[in-house]
Amino acid sequence: MSKTLLDLFGIDAPIVLGPFGGLSSIELTAAVSELGGLGSYGLYGYSADRISDTIAALHSATHRPFAVNLWLPTGDEVTPGEVDLKPAIEAVAPLYDELGLAHPTPPIEFLPDLDSQMTAVMDAAPAALSVVFGVPSEHVVAAARSRGIRVIGTATTVAEAVALEAAGVDAIVATGAEAGGHRVSFLRPAEQSLVGTFALVPQVVDAVDVPVIAAGGVADRRGVAAAFALGASGVQVGSAFLRTRQSAATDAHRQAIADAADAETVLTRAMSGRLARGIPNRAMREIETTGIIAPFPAQNWLTGQFRAEAGKRGEGELVSLWAGQAAGLAPSDDVAEVFAELVAGLPG
Repeated sequence: MSKTLLDLFGIDAPIVLGPFGGLSSIELTAAVSELGGLGSYGLYGYSADRISDTIAALHSATHRPFAVNLWLPTGDEVTPGEVDLKPAIEAVAPLYDELGLAHPTPPIEFLPDLDSQMTAVMDAAPAALSVVFGVPSEHVVAAARSRGIRVIGTATTVAEAVALEAAGVDAIVATGAEAGGHRVSFLRPAEQSLVGTFALVPQVVDAVDVPVIAAGGVADRRGVAAAFALGASGVQVGSAFLRTRQSAATDAHRQAIADAADAETVLTRAMSGRLARGIPNRAMREIETTGIIAPFPAQNWLTGQFRAEAGKRGEGELVSLWAGQAAGLAPSDDVAEVFAELVAGLPG
């Protein structure tokens, strides 16, 4: 099955870089592609112009295939006019004050228009488009196919995988509850879709006919070998690559990943308003203590204002420390060494 994935994307090894919304870098994406895998870049929150510029930069950095990632709307997103942000702003005011930042004023929009994002991606023609939080429309799949762009869907349950296959995606990432970052469930609430990788992957493999990419708990050669034993055609790796110096993570974030123990990640809505797995820090604990969390994407915008400044200052206690349960197995701070370790677990 790995050969099917290699042919699908034109890559040498069935290893996919997890797309980090807000933490992707041109350097890391291009490096994974140059090493023979499928580099990925998260475009969450990017305007159409920024998407065009980013994909152009990726094309300049590597001539190998790469993927870009977009978040699909689930229907529960709020706009600035639909939510009273005053309580949430007051809840995080001490964090703004600590950094010497003015309390934020709500923007005109929290997120750019998805149609304009999709148009920019189609025009720029990366090798693959991956999506999370839903099923791509028939129009999107057809437009991608007409441009030679492969489409990757992301599932947290078997039912989601079946829905993605029916929509015509070329491959499915089966992401277990161990994975770091946001739980990208869309058919049932995220809290009701926490299926572990070892349970999820083989059931998805049995349910669909497209290649399945295992994600969650894969950080070294043992995780790769396990994924293929479960029937996966490839692996998607996040935390191990996020730890590398080529990622856009802060030094504090990289160190937190290196130091993480198995039970040191938690699921929280504090930082974005949606359930996500990360390493607890002061910002997360203080927001949870208030009990006031705005709905997505309002909360993500609100915390993003102080997280950006905290990142610049190296304040690890005031950023989102996304990481999976196997983060402590991340073998190195260099992308080439991480990639070589993962390749060592491939069958044959």
